[in-house]
Amino acid sequence: MIPLCEKYRCECFADVQGQETAIDSLRIFFRNFPFRKAIILHGPAGTGKTSLAYALAQENNLELFELNASDLRNRQTLEDIMKPATEQQSLFKKKGKIILVDEVDGVTTVDRGGLPELIALMEKSSFPIIITANNIWQQKFNLLRRKAELVKVKEISYETTLSVLQDIARRERKFVSYDTLKTLAAKARGDIRAALNDLQTVLALEKEEILPEDIHEREKEEDIFNVLRKVFKNKSDPKLTQAYDSVDMPIDDIFLWLEENIPYEYQNEPLALAKAYDALSMADVFRGRIYRQQHWRFLVYETFLLTAGISFASTKSKSLNEFTIYQRPKRILKIWLQNQKYAKKKSISAKYAKRVHISQKRAMKEFFLLPMILNEQARKQLDLSEEETEFLDEYQENHLEFKKRF
Repeated sequence: MIPLCEKYRCECFADVQGQETAIDSLRIFFRNFPFRKAIILHGPAGTGKTSLAYALAQENNLELFELNASDLRNRQTLEDIMKPATEQQSLFKKKGKIILVDEVDGVTTVDRGGLPELIALMEKSSFPIIITANNIWQQKFNLLRRKAELVKVKEISYETTLSVLQDIARRERKFVSYDTLKTLAAKARGDIRAALNDLQTVLALEKEEILPEDIHEREKEEDIFNVLRKVFKNKSDPKLTQAYDSVDMPIDDIFLWLEENIPYEYQNEPLALAKAYDALSMADVFRGRIYRQQHWRFLVYETFLLTAGISFASTKSKSLNEFTIYQRPKRILKIWLQNQKYAKKKSISAKYAKRVHISQKRAMKEFFLLPMILNEQARKQLDLSEEETEFLDEYQENHLEFKKRF
């Protein structure tokens, strides 16, 4: 039996419901290729990310070459499969090709091929690459996010889900009661694929009526933006202390997101700002005790401070409809940039130390002299790369600017 989600997969953009913004972004990306080589469609499961890629291919008569996370876990596999796909023309005499990398979330940081190889192939690709992910805000995707365009695929509304279920039940020529369809739509929580799977179960059982308790409500992962909105604006929620249970993110990353966004939420409330940071700092104290002493009972206090402690920092009642632009943490980017600079400094010092027969440690201590010592000829003798040369010039400019000020 063909799954309904495959049998009725969208064949054009007109079939995709509730994703008008994502469709417009996808069309613009395709028209402007190769200004950007890749686009990332991210959002909850079952919202049509893969279907959007199929619809783009169908509308433009393009071949779709599909990969998933399991294909990205080995460098050799990527070389053997994806590299030819990014270089060779379509075998089916179509107008071109789209490469779909589906469910990139499945790639781990220990995979031997993984994200670095994918990014390298993206930059060389002759064809547009569409990447899908449920949660693109994980730390491992930092570099990937900077290399590709991000498009949010929003959760499907209850009304749209119900409309799709009614349409497919009609096309299957089966009668399913309106109350049952409403139950399926509500329990799916915006996951069209889950709703269609449940409908297929109902049709297979040949039941017109189904009780709400017959279908389990989906435990959906939420993105960090929705979770932050709940913590900052919905202090009346009885499940407030469980807010982070539905987000697939390490607690260390959640700390960074809160640290970055507390000022945006409480920018006009100095007392609330101070209280929120106080709660965050106390949570960090408990986190340290958990890590050092393995006192896991402190996790209760850490969770309480990160949710209710920050939410109740403000005495004002807020609404979920109030809009605040939350930002992703910048500290991770700053650390990465600093590490990149240190790596260049270390490699230049190593080349210099070997040439003049001193220790690398001494070369690092005397690094401030190198931009003045190393003229163009000396740089060639050290075989400095273009990036290392630029770093030396930039270092010298910053050093001279510092001397002028002081």
